Amino acid sequence: MSLPCAVLLLAACATPPRPPARPPANPDALWGIIQRDCAGEAAPRGSCLAVSPQAQRRDVLLKDSHGHYQFLVLPLDRISGIESPALLRAGAPNYFAAAWNARSHTEQALGMALPRDVASLALNSPHGRSQHQLHIHVDCLRADVLAQLRRLQPVIGASWQPLPEPLRGHAYLARQLPGAELTANPVRLLAAHLSDPADIGNWSLVVAGQTGPSGAPGFVLLATRLDLAAGNKASGEELQDHACAVLTGAAGPLDGVL
Repeated sequence: MSLPCAVLLLAACATPPRPPARPPANPDALWGIIQRDCAGEAAPRGSCLAVSPQAQRRDVLLKDSHGHYQFLVLPLDRISGIESPALLRAGAPNYFAAAWNARSHTEQALGMALPRDVASLALNSPHGRSQHQLHIHVDCLRADVLAQLRRLQPVIGASWQPLPEPLRGHAYLARQLPGAELTANPVRLLAAHLSDPADIGNWSLVVAGQTGPSGAPGFVLLATRLDLAAGNKASGEELQDHACAVLTGAAGPLDGVL
């Protein structure tokens, strides 16, 4: 055997085998959990923490597997996500309002007060999620995003406008919403702003609590659109920290897109 062939053979033998590819996530896993643990007379059970079957609610609460403080609010009915026309129908439940009320579970998991402006809700676009059942992430904002929003608060008005600087490297629209409770529906507010409401399927929506300069409670709504050229999959969950480092002093954000 010639020397070059021997070298090539040795190199081939020394190369470790590639690990098997990770199987793709089951996009119906969350829907399966809802059917298994949140439906029927025995619900809630298992991983389902609460069920609100009333016509004006129709939602469930699950503990997410990413981080200790993250919870998910989902429709009890089969609704794919932000792109679903069902969200804009008359009488459709305001799932963001239910998610805002669920922040008390994050507070309990933390074992300390959850300041209003640290609490956040995120709904990813179809391009930035792995599951095809609408689910709103309830958790803390990242510390750097919280600092940015506090600094930018004076330039965020009562109508949708582009933020003057990116969040996590991505362009966002923002608007303020007054009130202690989330009575307005953020999905409807975003759809009404778009020239084509059907384009909402390319967007991700984030809601964070806010306190005005006078101490009045409110919210800041944030929305980002799919832009693959800029590396933006419209996953607003990127603004959250599932380790809640801003309160716990953890080493850094624990990310995980669902």
